[in-house]
Amino acid sequence: MSFKDSTLVLVGHGSTLNRESATPTRLHADALRNRGVFGQVLEAYWKQEPSIAGVLRGARFQRVFVVPLFISDGYFTEQVIPRELGLSPAASDGFERTGCIRSHTVHYCGPVGTHPSMTDVLARRAIEVVRQHPTPQGVPPARDLSVFIAGHGTGNSENSRKAIEDQVQRLREAGHFNDVHGVFMEEEPRIADCHSLAGTPHIVMVPFFISDGLHSYEDIPVLLGADPGHVQERMAAGRPTWINPTFQQQHWIWYSRSIGDEPHLPEVILERVREAESRQSNGV
Repeated sequence: MSFKDSTLVLVGHGSTLNRESATPTRLHADALRNRGVFGQVLEAYWKQEPSIAGVLRGARFQRVFVVPLFISDGYFTEQVIPRELGLSPAASDGFERTGCIRSHTVHYCGPVGTHPSMTDVLARRAIEVVRQHPTPQGVPPARDLSVFIAGHGTGNSENSRKAIEDQVQRLREAGHFNDVHGVFMEEEPRIADCHSLAGTPHIVMVPFFISDGLHSYEDIPVLLGADPGHVQERMAAGRPTWINPTFQQQHWIWYSRSIGDEPHLPEVILERVREAESRQSNGV
C-alpha cells in the first residue's frame, strides 16, 4: 500500500537532558523514508524541537497521518498530543481522530506500544538477553524464567497501566515462560518486588519503554539492587549500568534493552496508518 500523497508524522517524547531519547523516533523515521511509502516523513517531539505544535507547518501534503511512538494510551496520547496538534474535543473518545487543521486533514493513529505484535517483541527480548549472557551453569530454558515487564506507572491515566497488564496477560496465555508479571516504578507492584514475586531463580526484567534514558540506565538498575554509586560511575564512563546476569537475593537477574530500537516497529507504524485509513473509509 502506498501513501505517496501523504505526510507521516512520528511523535516522540524527546528530552532536553538525554539526547538518546529521540534516537528511536529518528531511526524509524529514516527507515520509513528509505522505503518510500510516504510522500514525506516528519518527526516531532514534546520536549524538544521540532515541536508537535509546529510540525504541520512543514507538511507538504494535504493528508497527514500522526503516529505516537508511545507505549500506551494515556496522558500524552489522549491529552498532550491532540491539544498540541489542534484536534478538537469529541464526545466519543475525548478528541476527534480526524480533523482539518491548517488546510490539512489530520488522521491521529493509535500508539505503537498497544499493538498486539508487541507481545512477540517482549518475549523475544527476554529470550535473547538470556541466551546472550549465560550463567556459569548455562542457559536456562524459557520455561524456567520469571519474566517481568517494567513500566513507569502513573496516577494520571489508568490506560498507562493497562498497556503493561495487557501484555502480561498475553505472555501468560502464550505459555513460553514459568511466570510473567507487570511491575512499575511509581505503582504497585514495584520493580523491587520482583524478588518476592518470582516463581523461579531466574528473573528477566524487560523495560517496556520506547527509549533508554535515566529510568532504564539508572533508576531500574538501582531498584533491582545495584549500588547507586557504581551505577553513576558506569553512566559517567559510558559503560553498561547492569551486568548480565547478576546474582542478587538468590536470583540470577537479566535486564534487557528497551524495545524502541526494535526493527519491527516500522511495520507497526504502517499498520497504525492503515487502521486510521480504514476507520476513515468506514466512517468511524
